[in-house]
Amino acid sequence: MKTRICGVLAGIVMLSLLAATVTACGGGTKTTASSTPVARTAMVTTFAGKADTPPSTVDGIGAAARFVWPHGITIDAAGNLYVTDVFTVRKITPAGQVTTLAGDVGVHGTTDGKGTAARFMSLCGIARDAAGNLYVTDRYTVRKITPAGRVTTFAGKARVQGSADGIGAAARFGGPVGITIDPRGNLYVTDRYTVRKITPAGQVTTFAGKAGVTGTADGRGAAARFNWAFGITIDPAGNLYVVDNGASVIRKITPAGRVTTLAAKFASPGGADGSGNITGLVTPSAITRDAAGNLYVIDDETINMITPTGQVTTLAGKLFVKGSADGSGAQARFNEPGDIVCDAAGNLYVADSTNCTIRKITLSH
Repeated sequence: MKTRICGVLAGIVMLSLLAATVTACGGGTKTTASSTPVARTAMVTTFAGKADTPPSTVDGIGAAARFVWPHGITIDAAGNLYVTDVFTVRKITPAGQVTTLAGDVGVHGTTDGKGTAARFMSLCGIARDAAGNLYVTDRYTVRKITPAGRVTTFAGKARVQGSADGIGAAARFGGPVGITIDPRGNLYVTDRYTVRKITPAGQVTTFAGKAGVTGTADGRGAAARFNWAFGITIDPAGNLYVVDNGASVIRKITPAGRVTTLAAKFASPGGADGSGNITGLVTPSAITRDAAGNLYVIDDETINMITPTGQVTTLAGKLFVKGSADGSGAQARFNEPGDIVCDAAGNLYVADSTNCTIRKITLSH
């Protein structure tokens, strides 16, 4: 089963980048329930970066920009995107202007600091609060980045793995991946077989699941089981939606910590679109939500939509077929897409990791 482990893939990409460098010298709202979903056309274009070019960190507009291995992606109210890119965090304006907000390409570490003075070990997920601060998952820690680019370690301890609850540096993580935030500023982080909660004061608790124990059981809090939690998003009511990659399902967690399985594995993986608990998901990895309550899930090389009534549609890409082609629906191609986000207008943006690009998906009826 394919999974997207940020640190492993990032390490592979960085080795390729360093090798290339050496050679060059001598990186919502309620919808009406319906048994038949409304058909949508998804047009995929490349918003920033250029496929089939050596990975690197070059700032620029659109195709002039370069990425190493973009993975996590989030957006602010003005439409600016923020992307984790191995050892850096990049900002992309609505006009496609890419700049580096924090970190330095090719240089990893755990140093707190401002802008290029900061160091990251292996960036993965990213979320943004109402004040404009960014929070990223970085190996065994969660780091905070202010709008001015100042980086601090918010929770966990660099280079130290574990599962302990606690405040700030006293907490331990096993391998945090996805991250989202509620209106009160509480963070929720997927951490292998658990979902952790971090308050604005840095208090880390285990919200659902049990460290070191895998499974698929629904239940409340520590009684629930996950088989490798990846992507995560939240709705206005505080319900969390988690991609359980190892089980090929989507889990829902209420504000009280009760876990249920929202979308179960299709009888024949990779089969036709389904409805209700029949989704056809193969290796889901990332998830986002629009204002109407639709969920959008990255599954292998495809982008899928799950409506509030459970209908599942493949919007773009084709299972098991990699590529970098722009186009409509199944004609589009992705290569290890890492994360997805939705803007206020309903457009989707995908960090297309191995293609080293940011893709835009415009939906129309």
